Amino acid sequence: MKLKVLNRTNPFRGRVFNVVVDEVEYESGNRSVREVAEHSGGAVVLARFPDDTILLVYQHRYPFDKFIWELPAGKLEPGEDPLHCAKRELEEETGHFGAEWKKLTAIYTSPGFCGEILHIYLATGLTEAPGGRKLEEGELTMEMKRVPLNEAVAMVERNEIVDAKSICGILLGDRMIRKGALS
Repeated sequence: MKLKVLNRTNPFRGRVFNVVVDEVEYESGNRSVREVAEHSGGAVVLARFPDDTILLVYQHRYPFDKFIWELPAGKLEPGEDPLHCAKRELEEETGHFGAEWKKLTAIYTSPGFCGEILHIYLATGLTEAPGGRKLEEGELTMEMKRVPLNEAVAMVERNEIVDAKSICGILLGDRMIRKGALS
């Protein structure tokens, strides 16, 4: 579909995202307004140990004013490679390094209004980082837990894990492991 952009404004520029408002014209001549949240994207890590346990973090999410279970993840810095971001976030949030990395997928989080793409990785060969976790101020209340992968799947099924990126990473990782696509 070809849309002609007639006018573009940027009514909001923030630390996490920007808002773009486009007045567009369809090929038919009809006009509409498109509002887009511009986001640099992020990386998500399914960190798996040889005993088939994974790392989850329990962190406060301001929009919902509650703590939720998630896979370790973080926002891409401008121009940052998603794998570099995944490695950085795994160390910062869990105090672990991964020796082997495999990209599982990339997801569009809310394609109706947001340009965010999250890159989901599997990290194995985990070792503890000498310096431990490197939490940012907003993460100081973050807890970490090591759980069996099948229990994480059950947490998704019981609605105890409700974060979309984590659901995608856990279920896709579990499925690929069961099919023998991942070691």
